[in-house]
Amino acid sequence: MFAYSVLPYNQLMLNVAAIQMVSTSTVDENLDIAEKLIAEAVSKNAKFVTLPENFPLMAKEENDHLAIIEKFGDGPLQFFLSKQSKQHQIWLLGGTIPLESDKSDKALAASLLYNPKGQCIAHYEKIHLFNVLVNESNDESYNESNTFEPGNNLAVAQTEIGNIGLSVCYDLRFPELYRKMHDDDVQIITAPSAFTATTGEVHWETLLRARAIENLCYVIASNQGGMHENERETWGHSMIVDPWGMILASIDKGPGVAIATIDLEKQGKLRKTFPALSHMK
Repeated sequence: MFAYSVLPYNQLMLNVAAIQMVSTSTVDENLDIAEKLIAEAVSKNAKFVTLPENFPLMAKEENDHLAIIEKFGDGPLQFFLSKQSKQHQIWLLGGTIPLESDKSDKALAASLLYNPKGQCIAHYEKIHLFNVLVNESNDESYNESNTFEPGNNLAVAQTEIGNIGLSVCYDLRFPELYRKMHDDDVQIITAPSAFTATTGEVHWETLLRARAIENLCYVIASNQGGMHENERETWGHSMIVDPWGMILASIDKGPGVAIATIDLEKQGKLRKTFPALSHMK
């Protein structure tokens, strides 16, 4: 079903960074923190940097996201991401920001990928929305579809640093999404998240390592990590996982940066010597 080779990219080895935040309900404050963490990642030679889901805003009320909605290609949040990627000459994944949908009372949770020239070369709207009751006592529940519209399309960006598949948080529970990415020879999976502490403690690492192993992909997962002003606690433990399921880098809770080196040549050789993807029936 799948056929892979060692691809002649300009940079087969690359330093990547997963930024972790504890975003607040104040956009300017979050952008200041993100700017500092991006600079920290760059100081450690990261060339591809990812931000977590909802990095510009962890809203006190879900509808607060609608107040900062932007049209794709225009707006202060997108300007910030473009400026940071161009200034530091890096590839930058903008976690998620709310973009206009075709409904005036709903947004799209969009993950945007910028190249070192500050150009947005790919964007993905979160397909699977987190509408769940986390525990039986009914004191922790989420209904993202009250505020967000689901996306409909996969996104795998073909770049000189690898083929990057975009996903967001709850998507991690749907392995068929990632299998479909192999139509475009995905090599690196990004999963910016705001994973809850309750579910994160038992599922986060398992899901990330499973998606890496079954797809023979690198997984870069930036998470929110702490107690937020809206009294929501996120799990943290942002990490980078290799195609064998080994954790290359991780951090616990609080703001920080996980840094690791990925090796696409090594990945290509692994896919040849352990060709599980070609054994699909």
